[in-house]
Amino acid sequence: MKRPAYDEIRDRAEPGFAALGEWLDGTAPGDLRRRQASAEATFRQLGITFAVYGEGEAAERIIPFDIVPRLFTAPEWSRLSEGLVQRVQAINAFLEDIYGDQRILKEGVIPADLVLGNSQYRREVAGVRPPHGIWAHICGIDLVRTGPDSFFVLEDNARTPSGVSYMLENREAMLRLCPELFDRLRVAAVDSYPDRLLRMMQSVAPKGAGTWPTCVVLTPGRHNSAYYEHSFLADSMGVELVEAPDLVVENDCVWMRTIAGPVRVDVIYRRVDDDYLDPLVFRPDSLLGVPGLIGAYAAGAVAIINAPGNGIADDKAIYSYMPEIVRFYAGGDATLPNVETWRCREPDALAYVLEHLPELVVKLVDGSGGYGMLVGPTASRVEIERFRAALIAEPHRYIAQPTLALSTVPTLVEQGVAPRHVDFRPFVLSGAHGVDIVPGGLTRVALREGSLVVNSSQGGGTKDSFVLMGDEVPARRQSQSQFQSQSQSQSQSRGLGR
Repeated sequence: MKRPAYDEIRDRAEPGFAALGEWLDGTAPGDLRRRQASAEATFRQLGITFAVYGEGEAAERIIPFDIVPRLFTAPEWSRLSEGLVQRVQAINAFLEDIYGDQRILKEGVIPADLVLGNSQYRREVAGVRPPHGIWAHICGIDLVRTGPDSFFVLEDNARTPSGVSYMLENREAMLRLCPELFDRLRVAAVDSYPDRLLRMMQSVAPKGAGTWPTCVVLTPGRHNSAYYEHSFLADSMGVELVEAPDLVVENDCVWMRTIAGPVRVDVIYRRVDDDYLDPLVFRPDSLLGVPGLIGAYAAGAVAIINAPGNGIADDKAIYSYMPEIVRFYAGGDATLPNVETWRCREPDALAYVLEHLPELVVKLVDGSGGYGMLVGPTASRVEIERFRAALIAEPHRYIAQPTLALSTVPTLVEQGVAPRHVDFRPFVLSGAHGVDIVPGGLTRVALREGSLVVNSSQGGGTKDSFVLMGDEVPARRQSQSQFQSQSQSQSQSRGLGR
């Protein structure tokens, strides 16, 4: 008999969880629906939408919002934060290394062809060091839970992770619609995220930028699926939202066109993919990029957040090596473990996956948004056989993982309140002064009964995430430079100094 999934609210007895359970049981379903509908109407009025590409004009929609929040205790958050800091520092050290000395490849920890032959490895920026040595300034680390103390990293997002506007807007909705919950629970605030983001951006400005570096958000434009988030963050930080025609590069410096004349730009938070960032270096047909931008970046005249070339850290085959990557740079085991992963490029792993295909989740190594994925237990025979053929034809393009019993959180659905599976994306900021994590994140929920796919493009929704405040002292956080110095010392002790 299949065991029921761990329910993060109903299976807990601590005071905060009991209080939420009492609120949930004592609030009429009709009242919950009214509040939820009010939140979604506000999101629609604000234009908080996303696009499902390939579905035409009708694809513009809001992400469904669920009124029942998710809870984390202060000790849980402290442990998660410690693991997130360790992981993101290792990701930054990895990126610094593979675009520089390539120690991890020389020591054979990761097959060199997996990195150097990867389409997301950008040879155009090899040897370029970003200001302050920070590559992954903003990371969205997707976590899943299977039990009271069992958290796993599902994937890393170090290119242009999205969703933080939903974290902030969900909290605004909960404060407005469910104020009684904040009277019952001591919930850590998340509204400081834009200020933290701006401080991080200012901290990584190139030398000579002055006391108040000029920061901008570079968007592909209003037709991008995450345009609301781009404009929201620019407005929240009080910086300019720009498109490619607003910027020009002269003498390896980036300038912003304004009615008062050109203004020197020091930091660009880009929401444009590498391929389209600079037509002189990447795709020559791009109208979304700034000609000469990579030259200015290579000259050290501008910081680009996140750094060009970060996509290699999002690759799911690279993800499978994260335990080794963390151990190589941090000198110890990862606090947050990976989900067990089979690399289909390896013959033994491929044979196992083909034999157990109906039991596994199979993903494209460069896939995102829930696309290019097979969930074996819920797939049809036709889908399974189609994936079998794809695996045999191009095994290097896939990884496979066991089907986890993801935790659930009570969720308001058509039939009432019922458990639905969730994941969690906290947002981790890395700057010149260290790593910073706002106490919260984006909880995504699979609204279809039994579904494990939480992506908005696949019908998922979002919830607010409450971190309950306690008296615990936050763990000391090491700066990236300290982390890299420690990593280099460990490498020298193995006989491979710089």
